Amino acid sequence: MNVAIIPARGGSQRIPRKNIRLFGGRPMIAHSIDAARESGCFDRVIVSTDDPEVASVATACGGEVPFLRPADLSDAFTGLDAVMCHAVTWLESQGTRADFFCCIFATAPFLTAAALREGLALLQAAPHRQYAFSVTSFPFPIQRAVRLTGDHGVEPFRPECIPMRSQDLEPAYHEAGQFFWGRPAALRMGLSIYAPGVSVPVLIPRYRVQDIDTLEDWEQAEYLYKALKEGGR
Repeated sequence: MNVAIIPARGGSQRIPRKNIRLFGGRPMIAHSIDAARESGCFDRVIVSTDDPEVASVATACGGEVPFLRPADLSDAFTGLDAVMCHAVTWLESQGTRADFFCCIFATAPFLTAAALREGLALLQAAPHRQYAFSVTSFPFPIQRAVRLTGDHGVEPFRPECIPMRSQDLEPAYHEAGQFFWGRPAALRMGLSIYAPGVSVPVLIPRYRVQDIDTLEDWEQAEYLYKALKEGGR
């Protein structure tokens, strides 16, 4: 059995009610629920929330909300692993034992069903790995990053890389903020997805990745979403 778990607490400091705010004409969380259901990977699509309104919206969008998350796992400082552990443990207490779980972020409107299927296939094909998570490439060489100094100036983090050609620098990637697949045993052991040798990457094109933490991020994501829809992507 495979279970999707979408964490979606009610509080959001920078974008109020972010998880259920309308995006592309639908509640933001609906896009994640749609991708999970369309993928065909899951026996259950669970939303973990502390908020009755979020629960109502998620249910109306096709998600399942079998519990409300306890208050001690619902503040801005609660780690994602603790939320996943709670959901997996709760499901097991009710007789649902997952072979694989997938944490799907509630604010991932560019997530595709194909990416979820790819992640599962990659993890199943690598029995020595514990997680598979979405990554994308940085658009600019991180080795040529600069910092702002206290005297209103700038200086490079790695001066030796400034004169180098971009093609001679190693490509770098970052977590794409869409999903991660995992084995429940790894979650219980507290294994990090970033630990060496633990995870397999699922590469997502940059045009399908947008962090949504501020109103500016949201506006940019709306433009990108509209462009993808109009382009049939």
